Amino acid sequence: MAEEQETFLSHLVELRDRLIRVLISVGVVFVPLAFFARELYSVLAAPLLATLPAGGQMIATDVVGVFLVPMKVALMVSFLIVLPYVLYQVWAFIAPGLYAHEKKLAMPLLAASVLLFFIGMAFAYFAFFPMVFGFMAQFAPEGVAWMTDIEKYFSFVLTMFLAFGVTFEVPVIVIVLVKVGIVDVAKLREWRPYVIVGAFVVGAVFTPPDVISQFMMAVPLWLLYELGIVLATLIVRPAVAGESDYRPPSDEDMDRELDRAEQQSRDQNS
Repeated sequence: MAEEQETFLSHLVELRDRLIRVLISVGVVFVPLAFFARELYSVLAAPLLATLPAGGQMIATDVVGVFLVPMKVALMVSFLIVLPYVLYQVWAFIAPGLYAHEKKLAMPLLAASVLLFFIGMAFAYFAFFPMVFGFMAQFAPEGVAWMTDIEKYFSFVLTMFLAFGVTFEVPVIVIVLVKVGIVDVAKLREWRPYVIVGAFVVGAVFTPPDVISQFMMAVPLWLLYELGIVLATLIVRPAVAGESDYRPPSDEDMDRELDRAEQQSRDQNS
């Protein structure tokens, strides 16, 4: 029992150390970016500013909003820059508890997750925002000055970045579900009609209440689900007749099993 408690505490200490490294890395990147916070916010606001009528501008209703919002943007960019390092720290923390074949799958999936998340954000910035803001600008009634508060705009943009970033993770989620044996590819194909309906429900919940926004989230989500099925079919090859799913454990797996057996024996003796 004492050894188990010591091992648990050592894991907590390691987790604390890795969290501190992540915070330091974000801080190191944030400090220089803070000097360019205004420019970073201008880039973030470009899709909306491009659709505003002549003379249109954004407003700040909070006294300190003109300072805090650009700093939040700089902090967000800092985190995105160090995101690969953050995932590396996560990988280094969980890797010792994985088998060799699990490590071979986990590392590519982590890399794909980062890439797909960035692609989702890029899709929101370059495709979703111009389309939605252009629609809103044309729909605004005559005599109505369409302006928005910079804090509300930042909250909206951050929500959409997260929504589309997570949406583009669907292929990875599908592959993991199939790989660990929770579902099979045939079941995923059976779920296709429900996934399509669910995609439009998700689009209705997380996007503005217009048809264009819902379609621009629902359609990619459905297509990415189909892509996940295709990739899962290729990666997780079904066993053919006479072929077993068993693979002989590697030397690393055997050493880990011996360590676990020794640990259990010590626990019983204690």
